[in-house]
Parts: sequence; C-alpha cells; structure tokens
Amino acid sequence: MTVETAARGPLAGVRVVELAGIGPGPFAAMMLADLGADVIRVDRPGGGGLTLGPAERDILGRGRPSVAIDLKADGGVDLVLDLVEKADILLEGYRPGVTERLGLGPEACHARNPRLVYGRMTGWGQDGPLAHSAGHDINYISVAGGLDPLGRKDGPPAFPQNLLGDFGGGSLYLVAGVLAALTHARATGEGQVVDAAITDGVAHLLAMAVTMQQNQVWDGRRGTSLLGSAAPFYDVYETSDGRWMSVGGLEPQFWDATEKLLAEAGFPDLPDRNDPKNWRELRTRLAEVFASRTQAEWAEVFEGTDACIAPVVPLTEAYQHPHNVARGTYVERDGLVQPAPAPRFSATPAALGAPPSRTGADTRSALTAWGVADVDDLIQRGVAVQND
Repeated sequence: MTVETAARGPLAGVRVVELAGIGPGPFAAMMLADLGADVIRVDRPGGGGLTLGPAERDILGRGRPSVAIDLKADGGVDLVLDLVEKADILLEGYRPGVTERLGLGPEACHARNPRLVYGRMTGWGQDGPLAHSAGHDINYISVAGGLDPLGRKDGPPAFPQNLLGDFGGGSLYLVAGVLAALTHARATGEGQVVDAAITDGVAHLLAMAVTMQQNQVWDGRRGTSLLGSAAPFYDVYETSDGRWMSVGGLEPQFWDATEKLLAEAGFPDLPDRNDPKNWRELRTRLAEVFASRTQAEWAEVFEGTDACIAPVVPLTEAYQHPHNVARGTYVERDGLVQPAPAPRFSATPAALGAPPSRTGADTRSALTAWGVADVDDLIQRGVAVQND
C-alpha cells in the first residue's frame, strides 16, 4: 500500500522544536509528526550521533524538515530561541545540564515562551546518582528491573533489542508526558518541564510484574512466570522447516480450542495442563507435535480460530502478511517500506508527512515557514546551513 503525504491528524496546529538526538528522541518526534504536529528538527550542520544509514532513508526522521543550525556561531542559540518563542513543545535528549550550558535550558526557553512544554528525554533522568553517566537501553532496563526476568530459566537475560527501554519506556512516555503538559498549558498558560527517564518508564511498564511478585503469584526469577516461558501453553515451538509457532492458550476456553484443533489434526490426548506435574511432558509433546509439520501448515490449521496460536513471522515477511496488508500496517513510499502512523483516529486520521530529509536540506524553507526573518542572511553568516 502506498500512502501519499498529507498534513492532517489530531495534533494539527501544534508546533514542536526538536533538538535532534538519537533513538528515543527522534522516535517521539516522528510520532508527534505522524499525528499532525508541525515539527522542526534542529540538526548539527555536520549531523552526528548513531547513523542508521543515509538520513533520507532513516524512517525515524520522517514527517519533519531538517534545519541545520550552528549553535556555536554567533546568533545560533538566538535563532533556536526564536523558534522556541513560536513553539508549543520542545524536545531534547542531551545529558542533564547540556542545554543549560548551551543557553537553551528550561529557564532560558521559558523566559521567551512561558507556555512552552519542555520535554527532556534521558535514560537515567535529570537527577539521581547515575544521572550524568553514559548508558544505553540495555543498561537502563537492567537497573529498572526489566531485563532480569526476560529469558529462559537457567539461561542468561534475553534483551528485546531496544524496544522495551528506548521506545517503550522512553519515547512513548515522553509523548504522553508532553501531550498531558500541553493540555495543562493550554488551560492555564503555564508551561513546565517533562522529565522522561527511561528507567522510570520501564519501571512503570512493570506494574503487572510487580503486582505478581508482591502478591507471591511469581517469585521474580527468570523463566518461572506464567508469561515468562514457565508454562508450556504460553511458549514458542519450532516447526519442521526451522520456523516457529507462538502458543498463547492461557485461558481454558482458548486451550480447549487448541486441543480440539490438534485432535482434528491427528494429535489427540494431550497431557492435562491443569496439573503442573504434567507440564514437562506437555512441553515435550507439543515440541514433537509442532516439529511434525511446516509453519505454513500449522498456520493454516490455526488461522482465524480462538486457539491463540500464530506463526512467528520474520520482519521482512511481516510487511506482506495478509492481516498487515489488509490494515495497511506497513506502507511503502519512494521505495521505502515503513510502519504506518499509529494509533488510528476516526475523525482526524493521521498520515505520513514528508519523507526523511538530508541534514540541513530544508533549512531555508522551514525557517521561512516558521516566520524567521532574514533567513538568507543567517545562511550567509553560517548561523544556519542550507545543504542543497
């Protein structure tokens, strides 16, 4: 499915200044742009940070123009403050104290725009003994308690790329935080600082796990929880072609559907799952069952049923999975496959904005669109850089 550029969405009219960073900050800005916000991305003239390939193919950079500003040049900080004065939200992902030293901290920005929502994205937060230390997703989820429970019993922790920390506990909490603060600012005229720490967000995501541990439903050890591979009816099993099926028959009615379908497929009389003493035997039996056929064959057995069993689809094949195709979950534009904006809205549907830009490719047009005066002079003096 190909999606055309459209300037709409529930955040239409909201203006955002993004001080470009890596990972969770750009993802948050991308999400705001997907939902219709007018986001201007302030890049270093030479780029910098972790590269995911050419900037014009970095999906995290979609939906907003790239403006290259030299913050060390005379007038660079003032130019950003001019943008701040016109903005509703600012996003930054530097270590604590960096924007203050640049002259772009909350105090300086609120002096120009008291209604501004100042969103700060860090791993450790703005204070605490680790606040000024370097770190990455794997470190943040470790300290927050999110990594240790992941993986098999007697095996090492299994880290879920950077989905749990950077994007789950980081970006999504930053987006929720700045939008909540924007509601307050519009009602009261009072801006504020949103301190979005990945460690805080991951801890918040652990609410169910904490409940289970506190109520002694689970002892907190890896591979021993109902949802953490202890139960044979909530696990993954290899198929005859080296692929995998995910089995999620937690509730009795869903497991009943599983047993019925397996019996019809020639595999009756599974061990009683209600007795944990049978779990080892049940796991062995399920492994044998799923190893007897290909993933495609098992998918045909279970698709569209209430058995809660689905194929583990490789990412490159997920683009073309019939369900994802029907919903337009992945879209293609200019030869680049990418996730469609989410969630979905009935009255103000979101749509892809502009494709990702090279660093500084939009400096002149974006600054002009935001009402900045004497843009050509700023470019001539090297305060802003236009990369044609």
